[in-house]
Amino acid sequence: MKRLLSCLSLMLFCFMSHAQNITIRGRILEKSTNLPMESATVYLTSVKDSTIIDYTISDKKGHFSLTTKKIKQPAFLKVSFIGFTDYTQQMDELLSDKDFGDLAIEELPRSLSEVVVKSQAPPVRIKKDTLEFNASSFKVSPDANVESLLKQLPGVEIDANGKITVNGKEVNNILVNGKPFFGKDGKIATENLPAEIIDKVQVTDTKTKEEELSNQAASSDEKTINLTIQKNMNKGLFGKFSAGKGSDDRYESSGLINYFKDEQKFSFLGSSNNINSIGFSMDEVFDSMGGGRNVYMSGDGSFNIDGQQYGGGSGITQSGLAGVNYADQYFKKLETGGSYMYTNAKTRNDYKSRTETLLPDAATGESQSYLRESSGSSDKLHEGHNMNMDLEYKIDSLTTFSVRPRIKKNFDNSKNFFTQKSFNAAGLVNENNGSATSIANDGEIGDELYFNKSFKKKGRVLGVTFNNAHRSSESDNFNDSETLYYQDPDKTEDIRHQRERNHTRLDEYYARIGYTEPITDSVGVTLRAGYSWKNSGTSKNTFNRNDLTGDYSNYSDLLSYGLESGTKSFMPTASFYVRKTKYSAGFTVGPQFISFDNSRDYLGARRDLSKNYVLGNANGWFNYRLSKSKSVYTYYSYEVQLPTVEQLLLQDFSSPLVTITGNENLRPSKTHNIYLNYNDYDYAKRSGLYLYSGINYKTDDIVSTNVFDEQNLTSTLSYANVDFAYSGYMGINIDKTIKRGAHKFRPSVGINANYNYNKGFTNNKLYKAFGYALNPEASLSYEYGEILTLQPSYRYEFNQTDYDNYSIDKSSNFRHVFKMENTVKWPKHVIFGTDFGYTYNSNIADGFRKDFYLLNTSLGYNFWNDKLLAKVKVYDILNQNTNTSRTITPEYISDMQNTVLKRYVMFSLTYKIEKFGGKKKNEWEMEE
Repeated sequence: MKRLLSCLSLMLFCFMSHAQNITIRGRILEKSTNLPMESATVYLTSVKDSTIIDYTISDKKGHFSLTTKKIKQPAFLKVSFIGFTDYTQQMDELLSDKDFGDLAIEELPRSLSEVVVKSQAPPVRIKKDTLEFNASSFKVSPDANVESLLKQLPGVEIDANGKITVNGKEVNNILVNGKPFFGKDGKIATENLPAEIIDKVQVTDTKTKEEELSNQAASSDEKTINLTIQKNMNKGLFGKFSAGKGSDDRYESSGLINYFKDEQKFSFLGSSNNINSIGFSMDEVFDSMGGGRNVYMSGDGSFNIDGQQYGGGSGITQSGLAGVNYADQYFKKLETGGSYMYTNAKTRNDYKSRTETLLPDAATGESQSYLRESSGSSDKLHEGHNMNMDLEYKIDSLTTFSVRPRIKKNFDNSKNFFTQKSFNAAGLVNENNGSATSIANDGEIGDELYFNKSFKKKGRVLGVTFNNAHRSSESDNFNDSETLYYQDPDKTEDIRHQRERNHTRLDEYYARIGYTEPITDSVGVTLRAGYSWKNSGTSKNTFNRNDLTGDYSNYSDLLSYGLESGTKSFMPTASFYVRKTKYSAGFTVGPQFISFDNSRDYLGARRDLSKNYVLGNANGWFNYRLSKSKSVYTYYSYEVQLPTVEQLLLQDFSSPLVTITGNENLRPSKTHNIYLNYNDYDYAKRSGLYLYSGINYKTDDIVSTNVFDEQNLTSTLSYANVDFAYSGYMGINIDKTIKRGAHKFRPSVGINANYNYNKGFTNNKLYKAFGYALNPEASLSYEYGEILTLQPSYRYEFNQTDYDNYSIDKSSNFRHVFKMENTVKWPKHVIFGTDFGYTYNSNIADGFRKDFYLLNTSLGYNFWNDKLLAKVKVYDILNQNTNTSRTITPEYISDMQNTVLKRYVMFSLTYKIEKFGGKKKNEWEMEE
């Protein structure tokens, strides 16, 4: 009875909410031509305080329809379109549906094209190549970060791993006032900049540096977000400091301070913690839970900033970070920017694994397999320095020079203790125990130079590119191992005490000159000539321990070698492009003339291997705009990958269980890539449909081959070409935003599939494997004003591989992943959140847990004018967190379990600083 009453109450509530809504409609026309205006912004604002009530976008026929709540106070109906005068109509109230008929807007006179007309900005503007959101039109809490603002924008999605998409297209570049902020990936900007300082969010197609300097249209299908800061908040100081202490000696501390003064910007950040976290975020609920959140990732103690990984590997990481970001415009022609980051990470991990290797018997055709069980512990210490700069000098209005220098330096120490046993049907075959210690460092210095000269004839461009990089690494490794063999009477043990000194280096240069000549205003050709020179070297010097003196003085010829590789390539290309209002396309073709020289020094002998190739190079793209919100994009490329010198010439006997030998007869691998997507986001209905698919087809694919010694279960690894292999993927995603008063629903469903066809060799027998994966998922975001947020989601992952001419017919597994994130901001100043997840993994081997629950919670209180936040959070309340995974390949099935962060309680205090030269923005009051 209670359930029935609850259902009836909910239905009544929904009916009453719908009954309180009204719909207004009309059509937008251009006054002079009487033609319909597509993508004009139509919005309602309050006369009293200009608060935006609701908005929509006109369709390609100029029609608009807007469903909103009844308006009982005076309001404006406004229409806005770039280059046209705004249309405004005042109403005393809106209590019923209304058809406004045809509304005509007039183009601005050309004499006013350079005049800035001050008026209230519409929520959304769709320009020729830019989608622009007015930040103040989208309601977020006063303490929200930029990520929270982005989640409110129509068509913008942020998944559990932080990947941002706009209308189904991935964002790979985030800028602040047109400049990188601690790298172009924007992670620090979106998680730490307060939303209240943002004026506009501008979305454009991502351009290469050459396209940017030459003002050409983008050939990429990815997106760039530029965050512009309000002028009255572009002078000031803001940031936050946080510190926390928890149970089990857990702790966290972080600080981020930003100083902006017009074009000059300084930002400093620092953090230290031992909870597997990046350490800084403006997220008031789950800020520093890091890898322990219920996200679709391993939570392995590593984190990534601007493509650089810090920490790393599974386990529990104690990390520290300090960085500075700088941008300035010294004078009108010179813009500068740069950042420096220092990181350190100490990771401890205990692990165990169980691997079943599948072996076909080439002689009998019978199936067999062997089992390897491993366990161990590792300690890793990482320290890194990363610095980059970006300088751009405008020599004159048509000429620009840009340089991007970078320097990286890393130091890594590690120690690993391990034991492993191998079994076949007869019992224990071998046992390997030992330790490995490594002291390593690596560094890189390089730069990218661009020169661009435009001419008076529009579209005529001369561009020069020069890139170079110099990398080197050194490591000093100590390996102690004891391997016992139980089923081979001629081989009973292999005991090693060795020191390895490794050195690698890479020097590469790339230069290209290109000239673009327009044929018409929309059609042109580009001729380019590129030359690359690459030289690399690897050396390993191994010394056995002298049992009498205890030092490592006995040089081992068998376990030492030197490899050299040099590649010279000349690549002339011709490109053709067309850029129309509705579509754009381009293709590039050309040969590659390659000189490929390799050598090996081993056992006192030198082996040289030189080859010359004439190979092809091609790519093309086509983008068709069905409307302002619908587009189809396709891309094709043909790529050639040369084998590495290791795959060609390596002879490595350093492992007692695996011997690696190269194959001098390897041919280059050739790959055809095709990508296709369809994107449709209806701003009027606030719904999106995204379809994508792709296929990669390879000929002469380079694969590894394994031949096993069945008596003692050692193996010899080599490489071979197979005639063809392919992989592909496809998917569909649908989402919609529904607003009913203070209630906002955002359901989303999707499914993606992956498939692949591979070949390989095991025991000299060719096998074929066809694998596919199916991953449907659904999620819902529900918001009630600023008080309540509910975000449940479910994902199912199914994987299966079918084999031909192999020891087994097929293998499969599946996973269920359910998440529920809740946030409550009530009563005033109180913030409460829970983060729940359940994961089930089938076919995990005995001794490994198949499922687990992860529940995190947080309770915070803002005080002292919301400048201070006191918080307590509990991670893994149920103490069930685990890190268990299964890997299925054509040759083996492996289960792995690593150390994970377990339950802790953390008490923290956060202090926020906000001092701006202008007035602070008022709390946004957009009505739902």
